[in-house]
Formats: sequence, structure tokens, C-alpha cells
Amino acid sequence: MSVTKQKPLFGRNEKVWLEGPKSRTYELFFALRVFFEFIKGMRALHFSAPCVTVFGSARFKEGHVYYEKAREVSARIADELGLTIMTGGGPGIMEAANRGARETGGRSVGCNIKLPHEQKENPYLDKFVTLHYFFVRKVLLVKYSYGFVIMPGGFGTMDEFFETLTLVQTRKIDDFPIVVMGVDYYRPLQEYLQFMIEQGTISPEDMNLLLFTDDPDEAVAHIRKFLSENYRVVKRTKPLWWLFEKS
Repeated sequence: MSVTKQKPLFGRNEKVWLEGPKSRTYELFFALRVFFEFIKGMRALHFSAPCVTVFGSARFKEGHVYYEKAREVSARIADELGLTIMTGGGPGIMEAANRGARETGGRSVGCNIKLPHEQKENPYLDKFVTLHYFFVRKVLLVKYSYGFVIMPGGFGTMDEFFETLTLVQTRKIDDFPIVVMGVDYYRPLQEYLQFMIEQGTISPEDMNLLLFTDDPDEAVAHIRKFLSENYRVVKRTKPLWWLFEKS
């Protein structure tokens, strides 16, 4: 006789549903949980756009060169372009970006994620939403953004970076600017992208989707150029009181 651990039918443990097919009831309630998490995020962030999303490691502390670079470029984007800075809402690069926006009087929002080690939202957010599912979080981080800044980071940053890049490459989202900051950090990646071109797995013109730079002036100018030439940034309408909306 085997013994298995009893698992909650309506819990949010992703390990449970990744084990394979469950009962129809379980699958239905999982789909409903995802639906309501999307609604929760959209209600929270609807009036935050237009945004630029900054991705990067949660591990860099204040004073680190990449922390301070994220803080500077985010402040410039918020101040000079009038765009909201959006991040994953946590520490490190995310904190630095939200802090830069806040310090220059710009708007700062985040999509925090519940993790086993309990990631806590950083103190520089004007508004944030805490989510359970990474895939919901990634959709929201892309949905409200007109541009993306990729700072140095680990697996999570690479996941967000390449998913966003794939969406732009395949035209699932518009050709929004992607700025990759940290030239030395990303030099091996640039070399590997060139190798991919040589192997025919990506096209040479795909490199035009990315700007690699360490210069905040160049980063801000690149985002401004894309937006001014290709888009008309439209702010959301005012909140509706009868829907209990807040700006």
C-alpha cells in the first residue's frame, strides 16, 4: 500500500497542477483562479499606463553599479518621457528602478510575486499587485508597457527578456523598443546571438530589435525615438466610481 500526501483541492500550489491531469472540478477551479488573478491585476494596473518595464536581478544592493544604473535610467525615463516605471515589485534592480522613478516625481508600479521565501514588495511603489502565478505576472508586465529595459539578471530576467523578445520578433506585440543595459555582462550573450545568426536559427535583422548600451542618454533617446515615430501614447480614461476603480 502506498501513502501519498493529501493536497488541497483549491490551493494555489503550482507543483500540484504541474503533476498532470486532475479532476474536472480541480481544473475548472484552477482556470477560475487564473481568470480572477488576471482581473485583479488589470483592475490594479489599468490606470498606470503608459509604462516602461524594467527587468533585472533581485540580488543587487544599493551602491552596486547595476543598481545605480537602473535607478538613473528609470529616473530619466520617468522625468523626461513622462512614462510610468513598472517592475516585478521586489528588491534589487526592481527596487532601484522604482526608486529612480519615485525620486524624480514620476509614477512607480509593480507586479509582486508570492514565492516560498516570501518576496516582499519594495517601498518605492505608488501601486502594486501581488500575484501567485509567474505567467500572469509576465503578461501584465508586458501588457501595459511601451518599452522594456533589460538590466543584468539571472534565470528570471532571462525568461522575461526572451519571452518579450519573442513576442516582438513574432509580432505578437508591436515593435516596442528593447534596451539591454550592461554591455560587459551581456557580451557573451551578444556573441551567442551572432552564433545563432551564423547557424540560421535567427535572422540578422533580429538584432535590430535590441539596443545594447551602458549610456542612459542613448537608452532614453532610443525609447523616445520609437515612441515618437511609431506610436501615440494614450492615457486611460478616468476611473468609474460604480466599478470601485482607483487611479
